[in-house]
Amino acid sequence: MVVKTEVRDQIVSTATQIFSRFGFRKTTMDEIAQAMRKGKSSIYYYFTSKEEIFEAVVEKEANLLRAEILNALENSNTPQEKLRSYVHTRMKGFQKLVNIHEALKSDYLSHLDFIHRMREKYDNEEISVLEQILQLGVDKGTFHVENCHIASIAIITALKGLEVPLLWSNGETNLEYHLDNVLNVLLYGIVNRS
Repeated sequence: MVVKTEVRDQIVSTATQIFSRFGFRKTTMDEIAQAMRKGKSSIYYYFTSKEEIFEAVVEKEANLLRAEILNALENSNTPQEKLRSYVHTRMKGFQKLVNIHEALKSDYLSHLDFIHRMREKYDNEEISVLEQILQLGVDKGTFHVENCHIASIAIITALKGLEVPLLWSNGETNLEYHLDNVLNVLLYGIVNRS
């Protein structure tokens, strides 16, 4: 059983690289098998389809991103630091974990059964984490937010709108600089308070 799990993990690792390079649509089972130096039938022993492999890849990346975000939040003290850590870790995670980003965004993948469930689960997790950060800020008197749930949705919507221009600019955009500017608007607003 250990060997079967190891081979499945190897297939997922290999497929992660291939899907990252070519995308779901252009990747074939033959390419995955060739990269593994196995016959295609060997891959089908562990996975019934390319879709099933992609689901395992996306789930693995979602778990990695979740762990990175939780680690960043644990290492942040104030609500402002937690919000900054969340936004930076999330956006940098999408930059390097291409497959989960494709799964969350691509209309082409909408026909896959697991995509809708995964998108809904991820959206709910994001809103929940942000809501907790905002509520902590409210409880500590750091943030003034009337409805943490609605504010969380607004922040997630803003981040989603920034993903394409910031993440796919081929390094032409300074991600840190732009994220810090967005966070300054989120944290301090645009209204002159003096």
